[in-house]
Order: sequence, then C-alpha cells, then structure tokens
Amino acid sequence: MLKHKLSVNTRGDCDIVITRVFNAPRSLVFAAWTQPEHVKRWFRGCRQLELIICDINLYVGGTWRYVLHDLNTGTDFALNGEYREIVPPERLVATERYELIPNSDRLNTLTLTEHDGKTTLCIHVQHVSKEQRDGHLRSGLEIGLYGTLNRLEECLQTMM
Repeated sequence: MLKHKLSVNTRGDCDIVITRVFNAPRSLVFAAWTQPEHVKRWFRGCRQLELIICDINLYVGGTWRYVLHDLNTGTDFALNGEYREIVPPERLVATERYELIPNSDRLNTLTLTEHDGKTTLCIHVQHVSKEQRDGHLRSGLEIGLYGTLNRLEECLQTMM
C-alpha cells in the first residue's frame, strides 16, 4: 500500500497546519470524514484505541462528539465540537474541544483540493494560545495522526 507523507507544521504563534495526500477523489474523502459509518472505521489515535461513540449532526450549528476507549487501560477520551461552515466536498469548519482538558477549544478548517484523482487534505488548527498549541503538539498529535490518516487511506480504498 502506498503511504503518503504527513506534514505537521506550525504557523505563527498559535496555529498548526496538517497536510496529507490521499489516492481518492475529494467527494470520497469528504464522505469518509463526515459520515459516521465511515468515521468509525478509521478514526482513532493509536491501535489500542477504539471509537465507541461517533455522533455527527452535519449542519451549520450541528454538533459532533467522538468517544475513544483505550482497550489497555479502560479509559475513555472524548472530543466534541460544533460545525460552523460546511461546503461539500471542499471545506468544513468546526470547533473542537478535548473534554478532559478545560479551555482546550480550537477551530479546525478542513480544506480538500483534488488534482488528477488525488486529494490533498489540509487542516488548519487555530488555538487560542501558543501554550495550547504547544501542548497539542506534545500530546502525540503527529504519531496519532499518522496512524489515523493511514487508516483513512485504507478506508477510502474500500469505498472506491
């Protein structure tokens, strides 16, 4: 299986920009990103995590919530947010909050661009402070994203 390079970079004091190319049209990537039956197949950080709750109310002002269960420790980790802008299949803007960490709110802008049947995914993560951004980076973000987005690529290949 072809693996694409994941890029995680900082921008300014508070932002992170994540990019990755997928071997799939953007309409499929958008569907895999926004439909619970697909998200359940690929979204989890590390191998020992399992997505046990995947609620998506995809409309502007609608909410989303994911709960990951650690199979080794029995601990649950929850994320939630609200959709601010939805332009299928090219753009999705949503807030995100890690429920265990107060004031962890951030704004994520997902942009999908397609060229020759491949889709470049770009997520611009806007934190409220440099400390919050740096904490997010130290949390294992890049390692978790690497595995998660590789699983998304595998999921996309089964959807074509």
